[in-house]
Amino acid sequence: MATLVLVRHARTAETGLRLSGRIEGIPLSEAGRSEASALAEELATVRFAGIVCSPIQRCLETAQAVLDYRSAGTTARPVPVIDERLTEVDYGNWSGRELRSLAKDPLWRTVQQQPSAVTFPAGEALQSAAARGIAAVREWDARFGADDTWLAVSHGDLIKAIVADAIGTPLDLFQRISVDPASVTVIRYSKERPRVLSLNEAPAGIASRLVAGRRRGLVGRLLGRG
Repeated sequence: MATLVLVRHARTAETGLRLSGRIEGIPLSEAGRSEASALAEELATVRFAGIVCSPIQRCLETAQAVLDYRSAGTTARPVPVIDERLTEVDYGNWSGRELRSLAKDPLWRTVQQQPSAVTFPAGEALQSAAARGIAAVREWDARFGADDTWLAVSHGDLIKAIVADAIGTPLDLFQRISVDPASVTVIRYSKERPRVLSLNEAPAGIASRLVAGRRRGLVGRLLGRG
């Protein structure tokens, strides 16, 4: 099994204010573009066997920043592989609404305390969203070699669900996990069990833990064997 680097998209003008969901036409903000650039620079020396992405614009722009940094000075412009299963939760009628308004909705309490029981009005069940996200990363991870590292760019709730699965935590406790915009989480899958090597870290400091040295393999470095 391989090593997964999970990245949440960088900020948009609505991050932290509105529930953007799957609404189209929401690009990264100026601050988000700066975050994506910093992320791309910090991950520049990490060799990715693949880059997989949610189809939502804010994720695509974040992933593209990583790819463009790597291809600077060349005529090629590689693009990420899209996996619909990594897309944002379908929040249905909640999409586009202010978070402070949603916090007054009776369903909000259930979202916070028992997310496995939540189906958003005219939208998706959180449990279904979690299941598709977990299935996606596990299937992709199985395609790569044991020494491979790959990148997936997705959304906060999907990443929290993937982390909860990796550490064996029920979905009903996944709100205890924080996943900030442009943050990096690293999970090493194996035949025995997944291991969360890094959680919700800012870009600085991540790359040095992922770069394979000349004498030591990447896996050994990540697992503390080198």
